[in-house]
Amino acid sequence: MRNDPIKYYFIWPALIVVLAISIFPLIYSLTTSFMSYRLLGSGAPRFVGLNNYIQLITAERFWQVTFTTSIIAFISVALQYVIGFAVAIALHAKVPGEKLFRVGFLLPMLIAPVAVALIARQVFNPTNGPLNEFMALIGFPNLPFLTQTNWALGAIITVEVWQWTPFIILMLLAGLQTLPDDVYEAAALENASKWQQFWGITFPMMLPISAAVVFIRLIESYKIIDTVFVMTGGGPGISTETLTLFAYQEGFKKFNLGYTSALSFLFLITITVIGVVYLAILKPHLAKHR
Repeated sequence: MRNDPIKYYFIWPALIVVLAISIFPLIYSLTTSFMSYRLLGSGAPRFVGLNNYIQLITAERFWQVTFTTSIIAFISVALQYVIGFAVAIALHAKVPGEKLFRVGFLLPMLIAPVAVALIARQVFNPTNGPLNEFMALIGFPNLPFLTQTNWALGAIITVEVWQWTPFIILMLLAGLQTLPDDVYEAAALENASKWQQFWGITFPMMLPISAAVVFIRLIESYKIIDTVFVMTGGGPGISTETLTLFAYQEGFKKFNLGYTSALSFLFLITITVIGVVYLAILKPHLAKHR
């Protein structure tokens, strides 16, 4: 039955449909990126070559937005990994109430990001938010959580860490449960401390799954838009604007499709470069633990 050719009559139509749905928008977007194309305009689309890309690369806003997105992505993912690893180890060690904690820690990941951002906007409200009311009770002034750049970035990173750390906990906990017990028993016979066991056994053996988890979260963090859109709208000014929010502003508010398509492909190039560099740095370390 495995060599029965009838299976191809079922597989190929589905594959062709999926490829068509995936490839056509990509090719159309790439073509549009070389054109001056506005939905709301009297002029017809015209070919402008690399002009859209040159405008983006020479625009200060593009580099500022890329830097802001990188700050949010790298800091939030680093915190997610450190906190997630610590919690995963605690849960793996069968702490009291471990099953209840597992369910509780996973709940933030199950909530829609827009809903989380709406709640966070109320919590961090600089005038009458509960966090600032609590600060006032203990004698501190109102803090500009959403109206000052550094505070706003901190609030966004906090929300990202709160919502997506459960994903890392879940993945790392699954990895910890696959580690062999005999290695730890041998280490215990050698009187190795828990700290030595972590750095000498747990961390190296968890490196492949850690690399994959961090890579996934890093890519996802670069696509952040809903949290920023709801909490700050990219403000104050454009100090918390991300690449995807920038593309939204250009594409869905200004209807500048050519410019937005070029921005999308530059975004793709940025993500690809970061991914290649990340994997190149980790490759020697991962090769040691195969």
